[in-house]
Parts: sequence; structure tokens; C-alpha cells
Amino acid sequence: MKNKLTYRIDLMTCCVVAMTVTCAAVYQLSASTYESDSIRNRFLLLDSRIIDSVQNAQLVPGTVKKHKSNPLFVEDKAWEKRFDNLYGNVTYDEEEKIFKCWYSPFIVDHSAKGMTQKERDSKRYRPPGGREMGICYATSEDGIKWDKPELGLVDYKESKANNIIWRGPHGVGIFKDHRDSDPARRYKLIMQDPIKGPVPRSHGVSTSYSADGIHWSAPRRIQGIGTIAADTHNNVFWDPTSKKYVGITRTWGKMGREVTRIESSDFENWENSGVVMRGLEKRFQPYSMPVFRHAGVYLGLVAIHAQRPVDRVWTELAWSPDSMQWHRIAPGKALIPCSEKILDYDYGCVYACAYPVFLDNEIRLYYGGSDYHHFGWRTGNLSLATLRPDGFAGYEQESKDEPAIITTTAIPYAGQSIRITADVEKGGSIKVSIIDHEGQDAVATGTASNTVTDGPLEWNKEINAENIRLKFELNKAKLYSFSFAE
Repeated sequence: MKNKLTYRIDLMTCCVVAMTVTCAAVYQLSASTYESDSIRNRFLLLDSRIIDSVQNAQLVPGTVKKHKSNPLFVEDKAWEKRFDNLYGNVTYDEEEKIFKCWYSPFIVDHSAKGMTQKERDSKRYRPPGGREMGICYATSEDGIKWDKPELGLVDYKESKANNIIWRGPHGVGIFKDHRDSDPARRYKLIMQDPIKGPVPRSHGVSTSYSADGIHWSAPRRIQGIGTIAADTHNNVFWDPTSKKYVGITRTWGKMGREVTRIESSDFENWENSGVVMRGLEKRFQPYSMPVFRHAGVYLGLVAIHAQRPVDRVWTELAWSPDSMQWHRIAPGKALIPCSEKILDYDYGCVYACAYPVFLDNEIRLYYGGSDYHHFGWRTGNLSLATLRPDGFAGYEQESKDEPAIITTTAIPYAGQSIRITADVEKGGSIKVSIIDHEGQDAVATGTASNTVTDGPLEWNKEINAENIRLKFELNKAKLYSFSFAE
């Protein structure tokens, strides 16, 4: 019997093949690409612009490790009625040397705490009238053990002894903007308009500012972008390539939930870029997609909602050259999967937080987990999955009977050390060749026989070239990236 999280149906497979061909044809690297991204020295193999050909090779999502301390925190406060999708925003503040998390529980809602599976199945969950979301705040020294400080800001049942920052906002995205010279605008926020009652599909999007991430300005409604539901985890970031703020949110269309994009040069005046991702079929809809930039590409952590009767959510991976045109990696295969144990902390739903935290030895993907169906009675939490460095996706052999071969396009080269990041099994190897323009003769070769992270290659000849093409031959190995270093 197929794993419930896979759903690798023929339609999806066809879409993946078509998508791969399209990417390879359209997104070839050019001089202008490199000029706009001139400091690029790291290349993820998932970027089809740098791939000329593949043989016996498949691109697959990386393997996450769920942290042994999961869940990191749960609904343990009186005002945390239901975490639902959590909509977490996690960052490590370099200035303050502390991890910060803004998350969005429903503070007016029904609670599923203590309910058995039988009890959850016997009564349909219906949101209460006057349902209300809010923003709460937590901190951590190590990103594992979290504190929920009493902020003394917001009344909850005639007491301000809580960690609530704001009552009302829905689907909040928050980031610290280091480039803004105005200290009062250091933190920026995007959200669905503060509302009371069940969330409709017609509400707009608002922004706000803060000097400290805790005290926020009055919300300002974004005008001129039309009707956007924004009933999701709204995500915003500064894009250094376009020199604009980019917002990723949600609308509704023929395929159900659809990811849409807005942009602004000043965080005041916005334009609607339109829908940038739809589901491959209606029963698998993109619920949310936190986006970030890494190694010259944009990566999206797509929450895929399998519709009823499955009614579960897991997180997949997508990439984009420009945050406009998106390409799914192995649709149907989760990057962060749900547990298959009923009522386990992330059995029902997995929603990635914005944003990953990049450490020297790992990438931290914080996420909101919940223990039962999306539309059902469930309890939620903050949890953590980790990836090896650059380990979002990599190439490996389709058949173990012969090597996988991946050949790159011509890439500008200035004589730096060439390094690779890969997992190599016992008895496996990666042979790397610099090949001529015809793709035949090896100008120089190097090998790796162990798992490496930015591991340098020893070459049998000196490399004298302004542009190089790399040919990788994989045997019992998975290749994630290569990089240039002085």
C-alpha cells in the first residue's frame, strides 16, 4: 500500500517531467544573470538553469531529521486555545544573540486538549462565533527551550500577565529589516486585516512597523492590489535582486487555494503580481508558502493540503529563479512529512515557519505541527526539523546498476577552489570532471569518496579557464551543491 503522503499519481509525474523540460529550456544562465547576481559563488543542483543534461539521475528532496525534543512548545497557556497552523516566524537575532518566535494562536476558540481520538471523531469541529487570532511572542537562548515572557501589553480575561502582543491580526508575517535606516521601521509586518468572527475570503492585507518587534504601529491597509483573501501565513521579505519588498500570500481560484505575490519598493505602495502557484490538481492545494533566498535562488516551503477525506497537510519544496515562476520538486513527496502515528504531535499537519535558521552545521526548519486532521479537533505545537547544509534537494542515482551523470552549463570561473557538498555511502564515490565545450574530453578530474560539506577537490591538472563545465558521476552518493572559494 502506498504511503499516504506520497500520492505519486501519474498526473503528478507527468507534470514533473514537463516542468523539468520547461525549466531546462527557458532558464539557461546568461551573462546578464550573472551580472545581476555577481557575487554568486554557490550553486544548488536543484537550480535547473545550471544543468545541461542528466543521465540515470533524479532530483529528490533532502532528508530532514526531526528534533528529539519535539514538540518544542505546546498550547499550555489559558489564552492558547488552538494553535491551528501556528504561522510561526522564527529568527536568530545576531544583535541580541537570541532566538525569537512570533506565532499566532487562536485565543478565542474551542480547545481539543485532552480529547481522545474517539471523542474527536464523534463530534464535528466548528469554529465558534467571535473566533479571534492574535500574535504571541517567545524567546530562546538555544532555539530548543523556549520562554513565553509576560509582556504586560494586552488584556486577556482582565489580566495582562501573558505573552500576547496583539489581538486580532490573522496570518502574520514578521521580519527584521536591517537595511531600513529608520529605527521605528526596523521590524515589518504583513497580515490579513484585524477582524472578529470567522475569517472571510474577501478581506484585505495590512502592514505595520515596530522598533522592537513587540510594540507595533496601527495597521495600514494596502490599496490598489484588488481582492486578496490573505487567509494564510502571509510572508514578506526584502529581495536584494529586484530591490523590492516581496509579499507571498493567498487567493482563491478554480483550483481552490492559490499562492499569489505582491511587491513594493517602499513597503507603502504595493502592486499585485498575480497568482504564482496553483495546485497540480484540486485535491492537493498549496495552503501557504514561506519564501526565502539562498545560494542564488528562491526557495518555497509549500504546505500542501490534501483535501477531505484525507484532510492532512505536509510541507514540500519549490524553487524559483525570480520569486515569480515557481517549480515544484518531486510533487507529492514531502520535505517535512507528517508522522504516520495517529495523534502524534505532527500526524495531522506540518506548516513550515518563516524563516529557516542557517547554522554552520545545519539548517533549522521550524514548523507548526498538529496531531489530527486540519478541519478536525487538534492540538498544535512548535517543532523543529533539520537539514544538512545545502541539503534542500540533491541528485542521486535512479538505478544503482550504473552511475548517475549530471553535466552543468558553462559557468564563469576565476581560478577559485572548487568544492562540493554531498553524502557518500560506504563504498561510494563522486568523480568530478571539468570538460571541454563539446562535453567530451576531461580537462581535469577530481574525486570524493566521503561525505563532505564544502569539501575541496584535488585536481590531477591545473585548471586554466574563464568558463568551466562540470561533469559529476555519482555512485552511491547524493550531490547537493558545489561552490567556489578563494
